[in-house]
Amino acid sequence: MTEKDLAGRRALVTGGASGIGFACATEFASRGATVVVADLNADAAHAAAEQIGGEAWVVDLSDTEALDDLSLEVDILVNNAGIQRVSPIAEFDPGTYRLMMRLMLESPFLLVRAALPHMYANGWGRIINISSAHGLRASPFKVAYVSAKHGLEGLSKVTALEGGPHGVTSNCINPAYVRTPLVEKQIADQAKVHGIPEDEVVEKIMLTETAVKRLVESDEVASLAGWLASDKAGMVTGASYTMDGGWTAR
Repeated sequence: MTEKDLAGRRALVTGGASGIGFACATEFASRGATVVVADLNADAAHAAAEQIGGEAWVVDLSDTEALDDLSLEVDILVNNAGIQRVSPIAEFDPGTYRLMMRLMLESPFLLVRAALPHMYANGWGRIINISSAHGLRASPFKVAYVSAKHGLEGLSKVTALEGGPHGVTSNCINPAYVRTPLVEKQIADQAKVHGIPEDEVVEKIMLTETAVKRLVESDEVASLAGWLASDKAGMVTGASYTMDGGWTAR
């Protein structure tokens, strides 16, 4: 039986209707938290929230100006929402770059900003940023994603330093390629820019840097998020936890 160690806590998970986000939402709900599933897809958000007994928040997090005056009464915030585009810098669409920076760096800042007053008032809070091995390492053809994830690392560390005296921790989780729709959607683009067949992308591109030759599973990421949200991780802050099969050991 799962310990209800998050009972009474309220969690917000962005991009919570699928992939890593839904796995995190499910993990928190199973441990007693009330979970708000934030997602752009209204049907998916409501379906996910209903499945875990939580709440849905249908929101376009790339509309960052709408978040300027937001106030969040949550105890756990998971910044997970993101997209991926694969293209050489010289061909990378500027509008897409700006979109990804808004969604994956600006909106996490604004959500942290909106959540901290409540966390500070209660003397307890958990900020969990779903970064990536690409928050610590670079790959070609992913300029916006790598830039945003590197920025998220900095945001997380500053939040840790400011939040520590108030009982608020802030950490990053840095997985390698996770078996999610986001990863599956980029296979065709990876094949195009690298000039290889689609059926060779996982082995020759996604797993080339890892010692463990498989994709990460969403529930593995969620299990680490669950521990970071617990009281047992109260002294863990400002850290970047790799779950990358040895990628960043190189």
